[in-house]
Amino acid sequence: MVGAAARLIVALALAAFAAAAIAETFAVRGSCRDGYVHGVYELRGGDGRLRVQGAFNRGARTSSFLYWTSNGIRVAHIPYDDGGIAGTVALWYAQTLPGQEARQKLEAAYAKGERHGPTRSWFPNGRPRGEYAYERGTLVAAKAWNALGTPLAESAARGQATRDAEEDGRYFTSLDAIVDANLPACEPAATSGTKS
Repeated sequence: MVGAAARLIVALALAAFAAAAIAETFAVRGSCRDGYVHGVYELRGGDGRLRVQGAFNRGARTSSFLYWTSNGIRVAHIPYDDGGIAGTVALWYAQTLPGQEARQKLEAAYAKGERHGPTRSWFPNGRPRGEYAYERGTLVAAKAWNALGTPLAESAARGQATRDAEEDGRYFTSLDAIVDANLPACEPAATSGTKS
């Protein structure tokens, strides 16, 4: 029961962050090349605070995309290679006490857009939530705990891993939607060989 309540709280907080960001007015800094978003990308809130920073290569996300809440709390670091998540993803809880660093929520290894390698997650109180191993997107090992620190049976740990991966996927999609809704306007490349 504690695990379900914690998942609900986290899901609601992540959904609230994404909904607030989509409704917010942003200032976009980015450029285009041959009709594609290309180069450094920045998204700032109406107050000038940096909300998203990353880079594109001919329309595909590349390098790391970093995301912050409207009050400056870093909530995500998502590395990309040629548009697919590749590297170590890190997520933090958006709720934090004044003067304290945000607590880490997730650390997950990705290759070619799939989980590949270790994934670790934590509860908002900092206690371990799960340790999972993936091979090319397939869960191969799972250990997990409830919010009180009691180990879960392997079947429950695998179930938690599956639910967490689905929730993380929805969150990544919501972050992508913020960027996709706020891209610089790129003119299509000229077909006659001249640049537009």
